Amino acid sequence: MYRSSARAGLLLLGLIAAPFALQAQGDSLRQSLETQEEAERAAAASQRRIDTLDDETRALLQRYRETLREAETLERYNARIETMVRSQQEEISSKRDQLTRIDETNRQIYPHLEDLLETLERFVALDVPFLPRERRQRLQSLQAMMDRADVTVSEKYRRLLEAYQIELEYGRTIGSYEGTLGEGEDGRSVTFLRLGRVALLYQTRDGKEAGYWDRERAAFAKDNSYRDAVRRGLRVAEKRAAPELLRAPVYAPEVTP
Repeated sequence: MYRSSARAGLLLLGLIAAPFALQAQGDSLRQSLETQEEAERAAAASQRRIDTLDDETRALLQRYRETLREAETLERYNARIETMVRSQQEEISSKRDQLTRIDETNRQIYPHLEDLLETLERFVALDVPFLPRERRQRLQSLQAMMDRADVTVSEKYRRLLEAYQIELEYGRTIGSYEGTLGEGEDGRSVTFLRLGRVALLYQTRDGKEAGYWDRERAAFAKDNSYRDAVRRGLRVAEKRAAPELLRAPVYAPEVTP
């Protein structure tokens, strides 16, 4: 009887304790689920941080690669600039040497230019006196140019050669120009006829007087026997007639012993 009562008591105690055990298991399960959720949230947060770090790492890597490319480009650019600078320095050195040589050449050629001008002046002074004003002004212009520092030596040389070329052309052409012969009451307007630099003749406007430059007397001589020759020569010089043989006073060349 006593054992039966004991079993019944234990059974009753088990039935009373069962709900408490189930409740404890439920609490433990909920706690486990919450722990798992927290772990998952922590893992998700960690994954996000990892993803963020991964993006930053990729961005930094990309920036690093771009920096390397820029550094390589700058290095190549600097190498090219260095080459250009060396080339420019060599060119500057070459230009300095050339300028030094040019200065030396200028010092050597300038006396030669003065000799050329002096020779041209003597030649014009001893030549047949045609176009006196034009030729005198040309010589004066050349003389003024020689004293100018803003005119290069090459330009001075070119102008001198040009003057020589003009004088050379006079020797193989026929020309005419208007001018005045004589001074004061004896002055009269005439037309001059230049036959190269061999002869210089003249004719008054009315055609009544003619003459020529007498080289021996260094003066113009009246000689109406040349009127027809001057008239025809003027037509040729003015391109109103074809070239023809003309009668003119020509001096025989002098033989120097």
